Amino acid sequence: MENNDIPEEKSSSAGDAKTEVGLEEATVPEETPPPPPSQVDDNHEDPDKSDLNKIYEEIDRIVTNDNAAPAESVVDEFLDVIEEKIAKLEKEDHDRHAFLESVTRVSKLYMSIVKDPKPEEIGTASIINRIGSVQQRAMAYLEEEFRSLLEDSKTTVDDTSDNIINDQNSISDGGDDNNYNNNNSDETTIFPGYPRDVVLRMNKIAKEMIFGGYESECCEVYMIARRNALEEILQRLGFEKISVDDIQKTHWESLEREIAPAWIKTFRQCATVHFADERILAEAVFSDHPSIAASLFSNLARGVVIQLLDFAQGIAMSKRSAEKLFKTLDMYETLCDMVPKMDGLFPADECSAELKTETSLALSRLGEAAICIFCDLENSIKADNGRTPVPGGAVHPLTRYTMNYLKYACEYKDTLEQVFKEHSRTDGDDPYENDGVSENPNDLQSPFSVQLMRVMDLLDCNLEGKSKLYKDVALSSIFMMNNGRYILQKIKTSMEINCLMGDTWCRRRSSELRQFHKNYQRETWSKLLGCLGHEGLNVVNGKVAKPVLKERFKSFNAMFEEIHRTQSSWVVSDEQMQSELRVSITAVVIPAYRAFLGRYSQYLDAGRQTEKYIKFQPEDLETYIDELFEGNPLSMVRRKQ
Repeated sequence: MENNDIPEEKSSSAGDAKTEVGLEEATVPEETPPPPPSQVDDNHEDPDKSDLNKIYEEIDRIVTNDNAAPAESVVDEFLDVIEEKIAKLEKEDHDRHAFLESVTRVSKLYMSIVKDPKPEEIGTASIINRIGSVQQRAMAYLEEEFRSLLEDSKTTVDDTSDNIINDQNSISDGGDDNNYNNNNSDETTIFPGYPRDVVLRMNKIAKEMIFGGYESECCEVYMIARRNALEEILQRLGFEKISVDDIQKTHWESLEREIAPAWIKTFRQCATVHFADERILAEAVFSDHPSIAASLFSNLARGVVIQLLDFAQGIAMSKRSAEKLFKTLDMYETLCDMVPKMDGLFPADECSAELKTETSLALSRLGEAAICIFCDLENSIKADNGRTPVPGGAVHPLTRYTMNYLKYACEYKDTLEQVFKEHSRTDGDDPYENDGVSENPNDLQSPFSVQLMRVMDLLDCNLEGKSKLYKDVALSSIFMMNNGRYILQKIKTSMEINCLMGDTWCRRRSSELRQFHKNYQRETWSKLLGCLGHEGLNVVNGKVAKPVLKERFKSFNAMFEEIHRTQSSWVVSDEQMQSELRVSITAVVIPAYRAFLGRYSQYLDAGRQTEKYIKFQPEDLETYIDELFEGNPLSMVRRKQ
């Protein structure tokens, strides 16, 4: 009877030993296990072993010759031997290799008789039932041993594919345990979680079970054992199964701190290490049945991937909030990076198609969630309509939050570009349409660049509205300078944002800052310098109008003291801008005051009159100017004391 799945019989040379010649004249194949004792020299032949060998020979004749008539007595004796072997194996460690050969004979015998039964020669069909019963008992023992070997996995999360020597050729070539021990004793071949000799044993058991018609039982044992092993790996990596409903109920802090990083680590390790290991193992254990190996691997990996994808979709479907953007993008990047690594692992079958569909869906949902979260920044800016101005015209918290958020978000620039390009809903609009935002009409902007420009425009409008909350126009200018400078510095120090906003935008913002500076100078120091004008101080016969001169000095003193008192409480946190402001004020005020003082101080009477009207020397003014914008109101009276 022909069957390509039938292993080569190790005892097929037994017929050659039926002559009266000793063992030394018989040729034993290299991979054939040592012959039974019955084939040793005739002078030392064990009668019982000789009888057993004859039984094996008769059974081999039956299963290899369709015309052979099976004798019921021989079959009964053979089955008695098999049952005895099973009983011994169940009690103690017996010769498992010989037992596998016996199981092969049982399976062949059963298929031979069932396929072409000869009831007139067997005498009764009950022998068929007995053969089936013995085979079932033998398979039950093999199934239990298969389970035990599988459950003795030593897989850890530190295992890598680099230390796995894929020696499947020797397995599929039918090499036995003895050959391994003889030929590869110096090797330390390791499969995922198992020594090579254990994998060889599992390979032989799987082969026998499938050949004997117990494919479903064999596959079920393998699936359960390896599924449990994979679940243990996931737990060691820190990832535990969590439903979509539970994700909605779990605080984001917990998800962000523990679960999401574990998901990323687990997905990366599974895609790069554990799935490859699992495929190697399946192909080694089921080397004679590639389609079974592929199916088992696909189903095992599918269960893990679906579990991981369900978590990703749960995160994407959770309530939107700004702080979720970055972990959402991390998960999106992980999927994008790992999917190509998994493509080569899965055969092109229904399972592979399903996983690709589920992965694409998870990517889409994560991408859409990221877009929605980022676009919600617009709503946050619009909703910030507080009517309380920031003390001292300092940088507004909205500005700090928005720019720090954008700077961090733009560290994901390439990912956000991809997300907005592939997952944004343009409602028919061209995603690269200029949208009237670009500084250069010839530039085509990506959807993310356009969105970033919108956020910046909204922030500008919001800050302009907040600047009007200040009654002092000069302070309003300081507020706009502070916030504008903060924005510009954040953009200049972030290569990603700077690249997206462009040099033209930065130059325009710098120009706006200079204009705010001019507005401040005009509102504050131009009025002060008006006190130092020459108009009304007509010199007649070498004299000036002293009452007017005295009033000029009094006005200057009072106005400068008020400016100092007020603006020393104003805040300019950027040291460079603070220095630039002080230098520009000094450059305007000190020369004008020094000239006015040098020209008109002589017209005041020395002594008490001079002390009364000339309160400041130019050096004093410089000192007081250097105290501006510190955020601490200072009194000149206390200073002089």
